[in-house]
Amino acid sequence: MRILAIPLVAALLTTAGCGVFSGGDASTDAPLERAELRIGVGSPLDTAPLRVAVADGKFTAAGLSVTLVDVPADQAMSKLSAGEVDIAFASDVTIFRAAAAGTALQLQGEAYTAGRNTMALVTLPGSEYTEPTLKKSPKIAVNMLDDVGVLAARSVLGTAGVDVNKIQFKQHPFDRMPQALQAGEVDAAWMVEPYITRAEKELGASILADGARGATLDFPMSSYVSTGTFGQGNARTLAAFRKVLGEAQVRAADPAVVRDALPTFSDIDRTTASLISLGTYPVSLNGIRLQRVADLMHNSRMIGARLDVQAMVPRP
Repeated sequence: MRILAIPLVAALLTTAGCGVFSGGDASTDAPLERAELRIGVGSPLDTAPLRVAVADGKFTAAGLSVTLVDVPADQAMSKLSAGEVDIAFASDVTIFRAAAAGTALQLQGEAYTAGRNTMALVTLPGSEYTEPTLKKSPKIAVNMLDDVGVLAARSVLGTAGVDVNKIQFKQHPFDRMPQALQAGEVDAAWMVEPYITRAEKELGASILADGARGATLDFPMSSYVSTGTFGQGNARTLAAFRKVLGEAQVRAADPAVVRDALPTFSDIDRTTASLISLGTYPVSLNGIRLQRVADLMHNSRMIGARLDVQAMVPRP
């Protein structure tokens, strides 16, 4: 696991409410509960605003030191529960699945929202699978069998008229999906950027179906989360984190900020960075917006009882 220790400084947030990166009535005179935060990070694309803000030294004045810890997607919740990180970046599906299973969690900010062709079902040249309904029981590659890829693929294919109960999901890492397609192990692969652009550029791949449409149009993809106990005990510190994160997300509304920065902290080269499709970076933490994810999970039987996302948002 690669760890980058980076000093951050944050000002206390004085606004509150579920519609902003807030969640506490923080006074500028009140000290932070702690001077250090360990933040688990994953996808460079999703976490770009946070990384850019760190690199630009936007948090220098308040004396909050942050260590960024690269955490594999399937370990985010376990690292958080074990106390190895204080805040974890994870897909919203991962977060809500853990919450539905009884883990007490508190949301600390939204990371990324899907845009056009930022997630898609992809095929290679010569594939006979040229329309979503041409396969009655399509084999679809996903990076995880219980995450957003399954949810999005079911939604898109189901809307097209495919019986979702007949979809066969096969787990493959994103960088292994082109080989799975070439070997005929799967009919299509659910990919996200930059893997979509790489497959198009290197293999002539094409998009069978945009994954961000219909029920998954402008779909919330990922967020930052702490345990409920940590959130309750460090309200001012986390309010400071959310304030700086919100400001970083505002700056990332300029696509050039993200495209220019990606090659500096990831293996995405400048050509690919200039070509990838970008989603958006929410500047607010909105329980109503995130409820869409939990409700789609419930309707697709990924979780049992309906989850109240608003209960996971920090209270004013």
